[in-house]
Amino acid sequence: MMKNTIIVILLVPISVFAQIDKEQLALKVSKVEVANTLKLKGFIWKRHTSTSVEGVIKSKVVNELSFDENGVLQITSISTESSVKKKRGIRGAKQKSAMEDNADYVESALNIAMAYTYTSKGQLLDFFEKATITEQGNVLVVTAINVNMQGDKLTIVLDKESNLYISRKFSSLMGNDLIEGEIKYEKFSSGINHVSETIINLPAKKAKITAVNQDYSQRIN
Repeated sequence: MMKNTIIVILLVPISVFAQIDKEQLALKVSKVEVANTLKLKGFIWKRHTSTSVEGVIKSKVVNELSFDENGVLQITSISTESSVKKKRGIRGAKQKSAMEDNADYVESALNIAMAYTYTSKGQLLDFFEKATITEQGNVLVVTAINVNMQGDKLTIVLDKESNLYISRKFSSLMGNDLIEGEIKYEKFSSGINHVSETIINLPAKKAKITAVNQDYSQRIN
């Protein structure tokens, strides 16, 4: 009598990041970013930043931005608006001091977001080396912790074909306060990639910062 033999094949999933050369991918991404920044040097644009506390807008700031010849982002203040009614006398002085402190807090938050938005070639290599990379359809999701400081986290979503950024998300600390942010990207019809919107949540202040980049125009030399 013949016995039937059942062969069971165990499929062991192989993680995507084990199949990808992280260093080569980081170099490709860096090369694409440098080329893209070179094209962005020909533009000047405005960043409209609004800060809300518990859903109520407290201030609006407009800055002009551009990259210099070295690829360093230059920021110039254009206007500032506040919805807070100004007080007089001693109360007015205290209010002014508080507003200045809040403005410094917002600026610090934006600077931290910028540190997770614009990375050097060396920083990118370090990030990819410690990152976990997964494939989700047409994108690569790259996540690492301890990127700029102990305990922080950064996730970069890349277009798998072009190696251009789609979004970034980070969580970190500003002093003892938690800061969380999302950076969104869009492309011009010419294919140039750019940051379109940055959203920052500051739970300690019950505040939210929304910075929108718009009004892109060609530089006139």
